[in-house]
Amino acid sequence: MKKTLSFVSLIALSFFALAQSEVKNVILLIGDGMGLAQSYAAYLANGKSLSMYTMPYTGLSITSCADREVTDSGAGGTAIATGHKANYKAIGLDANNISHPSLLKIAKQYGKSTAIVCSCDLTHATPAAFVANVKNRDLQEQIALSYLEEYCDIALGGGAERFTSKGRKDKLNLIDSLAKRGYVIVYSQDELSKCESEKIFGLFAEGHLPEASKRGGVMQQYMLKALEQLDKNPNGFFMMLEGSRIDMEAHLNKYDAMVEETLDFDRCVAIALDFAKKKGNTLVVVTADHETGGLTLPAKGSKTQDKWTTLNHTGVPVPIYSFGPGAENFTRVMQNTDIFFEIYKLMK
Repeated sequence: MKKTLSFVSLIALSFFALAQSEVKNVILLIGDGMGLAQSYAAYLANGKSLSMYTMPYTGLSITSCADREVTDSGAGGTAIATGHKANYKAIGLDANNISHPSLLKIAKQYGKSTAIVCSCDLTHATPAAFVANVKNRDLQEQIALSYLEEYCDIALGGGAERFTSKGRKDKLNLIDSLAKRGYVIVYSQDELSKCESEKIFGLFAEGHLPEASKRGGVMQQYMLKALEQLDKNPNGFFMMLEGSRIDMEAHLNKYDAMVEETLDFDRCVAIALDFAKKKGNTLVVVTADHETGGLTLPAKGSKTQDKWTTLNHTGVPVPIYSFGPGAENFTRVMQNTDIFFEIYKLMK
């Protein structure tokens, strides 16, 4: 006997289908090492104001990896990128070392444009998780080769040394290889601003970009240019932007520098939210791959002071902030792998 859906069920399915159809663009922002204490410290330093705190939905992400309770950025990034828990330091592989496609690669297969923007080497752990499948994050020359697969249309960050014959042990010139694949290679903000190509490879430092106090607002400029080019695709886009140096400063327990990095990252969040509000059909998700430094904020008179408990990562869950169609799906305590599946369902 044929079963008929109830009116309530039909309405629920209609809303679910509408939410799926509305997600044309996805902007995923990852604050490397950014726990709740890091974001709250930036909030206090910024006059109790933070763009990510204006986002209407909040959840928590459990960041453990396949073989350890405390992850690294390789496994942490892989969980978000592919939906699979990875072993410590693995990139794009599950616990059995089986490769899985990332959200970026899936988006490309759907006909969307794709971008990675970061303040670290483009071959560093988190961006690597979206383009590569290798057993160890330290295999950065091998990770660089993954960009030749052309899943990432726009890549803006540091790490030029990984792409030149002078900097590579195998002496391969990946700059020439990228150019043959249609990428325009740029090395400065001026060159980037003038570039109108849909395939851009920006290498703005030999290694990581300078710290926030020295690099100015380049991350926001990179993001705006990437959005300008990505928005030309009628099928939409997927962008992953990482505030990479939050983690680096937290590893050194450098409180003021960490706050500067978090505020710089939050200015990118503001750009994402502004774009999403103007354009619609855009899901914005802000999270972290793990917490770094075990930061606490005990009282110092009527204010707070910083107190760090480690120079390494911790297993403390990290926040998830979301805005746009489907954002309500990120409001629980979830595994980091769930972030992948929620974005995948909406993007699909």
